[in-house]
Amino acid sequence: MDALLLTPAETEALLLSLQVSFWGILGSLPPGIALAWLLARRNFLGKTLLDGIIHLPLVLPPVVVGYLLLIGLGRKGVIGSVLDQWFGIVLAFNWKGAAVASAVVAFPLVVRAIRLSLENVDQGLEAAARTLGAGPWRVFATVTLPLVVPGILTGLILGFARCLGEFGATITFVSNIPGQTRTLPLALYTQTQIPGGEAAAARLCVISVVVALAALLASELLARRVNRALQG
Repeated sequence: MDALLLTPAETEALLLSLQVSFWGILGSLPPGIALAWLLARRNFLGKTLLDGIIHLPLVLPPVVVGYLLLIGLGRKGVIGSVLDQWFGIVLAFNWKGAAVASAVVAFPLVVRAIRLSLENVDQGLEAAARTLGAGPWRVFATVTLPLVVPGILTGLILGFARCLGEFGATITFVSNIPGQTRTLPLALYTQTQIPGGEAAAARLCVISVVVALAALLASELLARRVNRALQG
């Protein structure tokens, strides 16, 4: 029975991972929807460049992403120094920075899933709503947004899973601090560096798999309910 119970260190890493992933994906969603709509519905100069910048975290080594965050959002960084001096916000070496790192690496997945869903929406429905007197914001809120809910859920699923597994950008930007930034992947890495830590690493691996699988199953069930509601 004791083998099934989480140790304090495992509980701490698990709760921190869930906290970081929740805020990371929550922060990614609004700009993700906005940029997905922009890329799906508008043609403008620099669109290809913007699309490439959004997807950079998918192809860059995570350590590079973390280093860019460090020099940009660190306490002495270009943006980080302003946040610190003017607003008292410090992102480096705490869980908030870990959430930012997770959000950045998950962001391309969120944008891509929502964009694909938007491109499959029948724009004739939006045009019909406009002919009935609905303004752009009302059309988006009452017609477009409900139709892209499956895409939003897909983006949330992929993004949340990516946040849960984030390692390279996190350890580079916010280090590996117990209780502050040591999420499940970092805790597992720590155990692999300790002589005799194989058993603890195996437990953390199992916990990571179970949590990720539970999140995917819950999201799949939710997506099915939403699809049935939309079809009904």
